[in-house]
Amino acid sequence: MTGVRIGEACAIRDEVFDAGAGVIEINAQVVRVTGKGVSLQPRTKTTAGWRRIAVPTELVALIERRQLTEWIHNPHRVIFSSPLGYLRDPSNTTGDLREALNRIGFDWVSSHTFRKTVATRLDDLGKTPRQIADHLGHAQPSMTLDVYMGRRVVMAGAAAALALPAVSDG
Repeated sequence: MTGVRIGEACAIRDEVFDAGAGVIEINAQVVRVTGKGVSLQPRTKTTAGWRRIAVPTELVALIERRQLTEWIHNPHRVIFSSPLGYLRDPSNTTGDLREALNRIGFDWVSSHTFRKTVATRLDDLGKTPRQIADHLGHAQPSMTLDVYMGRRVVMAGAAAALALPAVSDG
């Protein structure tokens, strides 16, 4: 799990993946162009969206396996191509994800649920809001805090910190 936007994931190409470092450069997105299908845009949704992120070793291994099999009829050399080797339409990919999640009883989950989970996990690891915003491609940490990071219901140690001093009966 990386927390990248679906259009960004659809634009991950061989050239932006560094298996040795376990890093992906997010520098493009696939978008739907009215009347023209989908297009690989050499920019991200926002200026802050351009970033290099570390990815889990399991994802590195998955991408390496895909690199061995996915290049046939794939002119853009995207890692996650359509079944016929073309660019994946982010809207169709969202629909495919929605269908798969519904089928297994996770109708409450969306692609943003995954982005929020990444933010919350990074927060739990003690990363700063700025670091989390940079990972997600947000210009403002306030956006990350307001929309993506989980709110804790119980704060460890709160009861002890708020306890009144003991009063003697004597």
